[in-house]
Amino acid sequence: MTPAPTPQSAPAGGRGTYRDEWGIPHLWADTADELAFLQGMNAATDRSWQIELERWRSEGRTAEILGVDAVVWDRFARQARLDDTARRCYENLDADTQRWCGQYVAGVNQALADGVRGGPEFQESGSEAEPWNSWTPLGVFLVHHILFSTFPNKLFRAHVARTLGDDAVSLFSIEAPVWSGSNAWAAHGSTTTSGLPLIAGDPHRLMELPGVYQQIRLACPEFDAIGFAFPGVPGLPHFAHTGNTAWAITNAMADYQDLFVEELRRVSDFAGERIEARGAEGWEPVDVSSETIRVRGGESASVEIIETSRGPVISETPDGGALSLRFPARVEGRLGFQALLPLLRSRNVSEVETAFDAWVEPVNSVVAGDVSGSVRHFVAGLVPQRNPANRRLPAPAFSARHDWEGQYVILPRTEIQQFAVSANDRAAGGGDAVAMEFAPAHRALRIRQLLESAAEPLSVDAMQAIHTDTLLGPWPLFRSMLTGLNADDLSLEAKELRALLVEWDGSMDASSHHAAVFAAWRGALVQGLARHPALAALNESTGYSPLFGPWLSVTSRIGFALETLLARGSEFGINGGVEAAAALEVAALEEALLDGAVWGERHKLLAVHVLPGTLAASAPVADLSGDTGCVLCTESLPGVDDRSFRGPVARYVWDLADRGNSRWIVPFGASGRPGHQHFADQLPLWTAGELAPVVTDWSVLTKDTPEQTPA
Repeated sequence: MTPAPTPQSAPAGGRGTYRDEWGIPHLWADTADELAFLQGMNAATDRSWQIELERWRSEGRTAEILGVDAVVWDRFARQARLDDTARRCYENLDADTQRWCGQYVAGVNQALADGVRGGPEFQESGSEAEPWNSWTPLGVFLVHHILFSTFPNKLFRAHVARTLGDDAVSLFSIEAPVWSGSNAWAAHGSTTTSGLPLIAGDPHRLMELPGVYQQIRLACPEFDAIGFAFPGVPGLPHFAHTGNTAWAITNAMADYQDLFVEELRRVSDFAGERIEARGAEGWEPVDVSSETIRVRGGESASVEIIETSRGPVISETPDGGALSLRFPARVEGRLGFQALLPLLRSRNVSEVETAFDAWVEPVNSVVAGDVSGSVRHFVAGLVPQRNPANRRLPAPAFSARHDWEGQYVILPRTEIQQFAVSANDRAAGGGDAVAMEFAPAHRALRIRQLLESAAEPLSVDAMQAIHTDTLLGPWPLFRSMLTGLNADDLSLEAKELRALLVEWDGSMDASSHHAAVFAAWRGALVQGLARHPALAALNESTGYSPLFGPWLSVTSRIGFALETLLARGSEFGINGGVEAAAALEVAALEEALLDGAVWGERHKLLAVHVLPGTLAASAPVADLSGDTGCVLCTESLPGVDDRSFRGPVARYVWDLADRGNSRWIVPFGASGRPGHQHFADQLPLWTAGELAPVVTDWSVLTKDTPEQTPA
């Protein structure tokens, strides 16, 4: 029999929002439903513009505010039926979860009624917040994750197969750094100073302003949890500490979305005009509708929405066909929100694991621990069983061999006795049963090495230090290539650069001249490969929606797959040694390198704000250590831009022995309002690798008053 939860102590001031010195909200309410209402109100005041933008994205309405450049997203959002999927998933929630989510939306709408939904972004864009629908939080969550899985990579593989041949697809294996960088690790109590588990990690996403994660505390008599929320979404789905349990996730890199090549035809008869799609049993009817996208400062755009029995059509193909997208949330009519309340209520890892049994997508690698000392690692979500070929390329819609079988893969679960490490890698993600490609093992191997080589039992300080390790994982491969070059064939300047690099230890520190030289050489190498005749055909038009441009950029993809290209390029007539030598000659011409430039001068924070005006111009800037391939994965695009637009959007260490000894940080701040004192006040700590203390004592917090300006 499960014991009753321990009643949580209430703050002396009662229901309301309290804040620590960083402006982080600590919410107390008398029931879980009232707490959801309070969380919704807080999101709508602290992050007003941010959550409204995500709402517009989910409904395919951003062009109304941002103009013609946003039409491409709105077209996709409507074609993919994001808002309709969110509504379906909401309607399928159990009564308790539906009511709880409804209270969150009621809180958002109350903030609108109270007149606290303003901000400079609304003024600059000439827009206003609007009442939310009951399913809007699910739409916001879908927006964050619809492009989070593998289907855009299948578009690029299809382009490679069409232009270079099917054998070249593996040459661009993404089992090399690509759109990944998240880390999570756990230390069993047998390895820690306290004798109880420590859990740490750092999710990596686009460095948007305001930050994608919000530090928050959610407390009521039933539970008291601290963690990171998605503004616009109730609960703490990804990283939290309840006092009894703590959990962390990374992207498992699972392949759970499929693209199908659809053959469509328009038919006219006595019943009128209709569209049919060719399925395994022949021609079949499809659902068709039309919507209008309003465009600020421009003409409205019409979008035809087509959904076959496999899924909604989201793009054309180069030969004029169509691609439909099949994903579990659309098929099942659920996202996994049923897990959110049980996670907050969890008292042991078994309850965390049981809560995640309801998870759908994205598929996550989870590490969790509790105050009894138990630590587990498991993969949560739905991965459909189907033909493995579906993972590689878009599948033919007319072939029954590529249908989903109606069953889902049984995902791995492990009891941890020492360390659990999850870094988007194959071992942590479930291997071949889950996906075809993962991130490389560099980060996972380095984190495990640091854990296992610790001279003393692990402390919070030791876990914190791992976050900022700058050793470049793939450096040995690059060093081996450089040492294998014939120096006699190089100019004097190129010889000097080569000698400097060969002596380097591979640490991508902001103050390192060696790291700057390496980045210049690597960038020149990527650019040289992008011009190579063997790859020239890739520059042909892909024929896909421009929305997928970041996944289809040839130079970017060469940078991502650089390790594979150097190892296997000879199969396609690419001489890696020749290209490496030529890149040294190019780098040797950079005047900045001759003047002693350091990595931080090239590798700066590139914070992204959707509005192009004064708000984007005033975005904070910082010199960064780390890079793609480091545990400190401040990702850049070699050969394109050395600035970092993706990186650790949060860091944390959860202490199961003493929650007050836990620590956390975000890149910017608690406030979503530019100019507010807490808009970017955590940036200096984040840049330096420091973490702020987690405050659990209500008596040292300050309660908001109705007259106070929202954070």
